[in-house]
Amino acid sequence: MSSGTEPTREPVEAAVGSVVGSVVGRRLPKVGSHEAVRGTLTFTADLTMPGMLHARLVRSPHPHARILGVDASEALVLPGVHAVVTGADMPRRYGILPWTQDEYPLAHDKARFVGDAVACVAASTEEIAAEAARRVRVDYEVLPPVLDPHEALKEEAPRIHEDNKRGNVTKRVRLAFGDLDGARAESDVVVEGDFLFEGTTHVPLEPHCALAHWDPSGVLTVVSTTQVPHYLHRELSRVLEIPMDRVRVVQPPIGGAFGGKSEPFDLEFCVAWLARATGRPVRLLYSREEVFYAHRGRHPVHMHYEVGARADGTLSFCDARLLLDGGAYASFGLVTTYYAGQLVTGPVRLRAYRYDSTRVYTNKPACGPKRGHGSVQPRFAFESSLDMLAERLGMDPIELRRRNALRPGERTVNELLVRSTGFLACLDAVEEASGWREKFRKLPLGRGIGVAGSFYISGTNYPIYPNEMPQSAVQIKVDRSGRVTVFSGASEIGQGSDTVLAMVAAEVLGVEVEAVRVVSGDTDLCPVDLGAYSSRQTLMTGEACRRAAVELAAKVRRAVAKRWDCSPKQVALAGGWALDRRDTARKVPVAEAFQWAEADEGTLGAVGHYDTPRDNHGDYRGGTIGASPAYSFTAHVVQVRVDPETGFVEVERAWVAHDPGKAINPMLVEGQIEGSTYMGLAEALLEAQLFHESGLHRGPNLLDYRIPTSLDTPPIEALLVEGPDERGPFGAKEAGEGPLHGAIPALANAVYDAVGIRLTRLPFTPARVIDALQAQGGPRKPPAPGRRGEEG
Repeated sequence: MSSGTEPTREPVEAAVGSVVGSVVGRRLPKVGSHEAVRGTLTFTADLTMPGMLHARLVRSPHPHARILGVDASEALVLPGVHAVVTGADMPRRYGILPWTQDEYPLAHDKARFVGDAVACVAASTEEIAAEAARRVRVDYEVLPPVLDPHEALKEEAPRIHEDNKRGNVTKRVRLAFGDLDGARAESDVVVEGDFLFEGTTHVPLEPHCALAHWDPSGVLTVVSTTQVPHYLHRELSRVLEIPMDRVRVVQPPIGGAFGGKSEPFDLEFCVAWLARATGRPVRLLYSREEVFYAHRGRHPVHMHYEVGARADGTLSFCDARLLLDGGAYASFGLVTTYYAGQLVTGPVRLRAYRYDSTRVYTNKPACGPKRGHGSVQPRFAFESSLDMLAERLGMDPIELRRRNALRPGERTVNELLVRSTGFLACLDAVEEASGWREKFRKLPLGRGIGVAGSFYISGTNYPIYPNEMPQSAVQIKVDRSGRVTVFSGASEIGQGSDTVLAMVAAEVLGVEVEAVRVVSGDTDLCPVDLGAYSSRQTLMTGEACRRAAVELAAKVRRAVAKRWDCSPKQVALAGGWALDRRDTARKVPVAEAFQWAEADEGTLGAVGHYDTPRDNHGDYRGGTIGASPAYSFTAHVVQVRVDPETGFVEVERAWVAHDPGKAINPMLVEGQIEGSTYMGLAEALLEAQLFHESGLHRGPNLLDYRIPTSLDTPPIEALLVEGPDERGPFGAKEAGEGPLHGAIPALANAVYDAVGIRLTRLPFTPARVIDALQAQGGPRKPPAPGRRGEEG
């Protein structure tokens, strides 16, 4: 917009005299959505370069085997083959966490799961690369595999990592809070149960892909499907021994990630090494089968829970034991082991809590973070236990949760500070929207309704590696044409972070969203942001953006005030205009105001950063894990129909109330709620990452690994309950992961309401439903609230 050009939309009057109103809170299309719908977005696999080579990995057929030698001679003589790299060529270990770096870019000494990469070839075509990979000869000494986590714990179990002093244990966490014995003694009702959450994987539409090239000055550029460009940049530099200033990572649009691209993978190291060796650009694209073996998805977890309450419904204690099957490598496992315990202590309060959480290595693909990292599995067990308690107490399960809900300003039993919470309002919203009081224990046999609650972090307190630098940073440039450019290292992976940044900048600077361009995901162009994980982007990067924009807006207001002979506080920027708050007829296009400011201040630019305040966690080992600037809160109600003849469970409808603080873009938040709920219901009914005794995946494809289609997805009613938090931009908190957690236990509780069976092992397949019904002697309706039940 040039000087004198009239804005296309009159300013929203609510913006004059208020902080929010012009842009924040509007239902705007996501940045890039038109290109996505048209199919014109350019993904990594779409990229080509002159002279580009294609790479293919050689993967182990054994779950556990010592590598005695790799012979690539037959591959190298094949016309079109340019290079082969093996583990010996990249001998430095890596890992996303600096304390557990137990991987090599290519297996160096042992292959630890079927699919572990041993070598990589580069050739002129994909077909030649595939043939060359088949010609690479690997001499293996096959070793006994360990595929069961309970077997992995045994002293006599084969060591998967010989240098691990804890045998096959990756990490064990034992923490206790409060007087557990006293709380147990005063409990009038105690329930106990064993639960199993089978592992699941992310199934992004886009497979992992990376392209590397070196420019004539010796700078390595890696274009990758990563969701953590900063951490990939660090590891490429460290493992390949390249100065950090000679490495550039670019993240194009991402076709789905959900946590599955939140650490470096073998392909990125391989293409970088091969590009240097050949002097040509090299690209490697995983096949769909390889995506399943690369995995890093949700851990299988065996859980034993004991939960107690007083007769009035006051929760007294929770005692949990968890065994996590981590697969062959550590990945994020150290953090996952903590998350499996730390994030069960809300949204309801406990007087005492203890958890014993152990993660073990097995000869299966490594597990890592999947949406709701580490806390989805225990949420299933805990929320199921709460319903069991409610029945024993003769109490409505919503009332039990309402009675124990955390209040703003409280600390959880493990000392996490909750500054804001909309959980009670979420319970009220789903209770009313679902018709809970008219349906719970009152629907016909075979139909039921269930509830669950949850809370989740809005970013983590600390970065993955120790440092005192900002966790998120943004640079903003304002042009005299009216264009605003936001430079951010944030990772847009489809969740809408670019849109949030555009809306925050537009809100503060008074321009239309269309006037904001966001440049993100390029380590050469953008300041450091730690990436798209732990639901951190809206709060952390959004707040960094707001701070930079506020600094610029102050300059613009000063310039306008100088010409109007008024106080800068009297100047509002909204809807494409600079306006006089006292006389809204006096206004100029904001582009003209930018020009005044540039004339007064010089080139207009500002930076903003965010670093988490460190006042919201306990002073104990692991106390920082689970600590967050703010917590979102969610309540789910799910209604099901269960066919006792076939065991088929149909979700008829789901109601989900979520507290995102302030919804920067309500449409995007609703989309996140719907996507999270869809994923949770899929994990409850369909998904399981299972392996044969040989270590082979049972179904590494989109036919055998079952996920719902649009035809399988029930109506989902997303309800926004805004409880602003002072730590987030305009009060915003997370919405990307929190709305998933309660979907699974709400469904389990609904099945119990429908036919009286308590399903404790995921997924809830028809066979498991039939087995449970037969063991019970057939379907039955549980007792209504007010009558003491016998469950548990």
